[in-house]
Amino acid sequence: MSRLDDSGLTSVGQLGGLGPPHRGRGDADVALVDALDPLTWRAAMTWLAGRPSTARRRTCLRVLASWLRWLYAAEQGLEPLAASATHLDAYCYAALTTGDGVTARPLAQATVAGRRAVVASFYAHAERTGAVRAQRILNGTSRLTRDERRLLRRGIARLAGDGRRAEALAVALLEATGTSADALASLSARDLHALPGDGPPVVLVVRDERDPVAYPISPQIRRLLEAESAGRGADEPLIRRPDGGQVEPGWIADALTGAARAGGLPLQRAELLRPHLLRATGVHGNAGGG
Repeated sequence: MSRLDDSGLTSVGQLGGLGPPHRGRGDADVALVDALDPLTWRAAMTWLAGRPSTARRRTCLRVLASWLRWLYAAEQGLEPLAASATHLDAYCYAALTTGDGVTARPLAQATVAGRRAVVASFYAHAERTGAVRAQRILNGTSRLTRDERRLLRRGIARLAGDGRRAEALAVALLEATGTSADALASLSARDLHALPGDGPPVVLVVRDERDPVAYPISPQIRRLLEAESAGRGADEPLIRRPDGGQVEPGWIADALTGAARAGGLPLQRAELLRPHLLRATGVHGNAGGG
């Protein structure tokens, strides 16, 4: 989605009353809202445009910017459209007790009540126009981008560094092969094969709905494999839970979420990731990551 509303505007500062010469200290508020992702920005743009007066539009911009600043500081990585009523309660409590993060003093109860109503109005508009639902669909169905994969690999390394090697291995193999969670859970030492020459096994053969596919294994994944599968028989699973039990698709999905959060993916995106979202690029030569 491009940053363009139905009227051809590209900044909330172009709305009447929000741009020069009236904007003044609202410059930073305009910049903050204009930095939103396109879906949230469009919701904010149409919501502000629908305010009944210039004065009301300025108030709503100021309150929305205050809410965003608090949200970014309190819940890093959370997309604004994923915020809940609990977050709004916490924002109002902070405003009543310590200030809203901009004003370093408690705000009056009537002022906070007014701000709650403004923020609630924005989310009601976003829900009504389909922006909230569209964000959930986007988070839950879109394949990982190159940058998201980089963050996921960082999360894998962090899981391994924290001693969560089984989870790190599961997600590393998932990211490297793009295979299904069921196929991943059924891998055994028999699926590891050495290439001609010296060195440890470097090829993993995966069997799922497709014909068997061989994937080269990176040194990082090889180290995890060696640490996790040492002493296991040829028919024993390569990936086992820390308690020794068999892994299942739900456990692998949880491990994926853990790695995504550890790597810095936004909270809502991480919680909606599922193994199949890695398949499109994983099966076309993305092997070896980790």
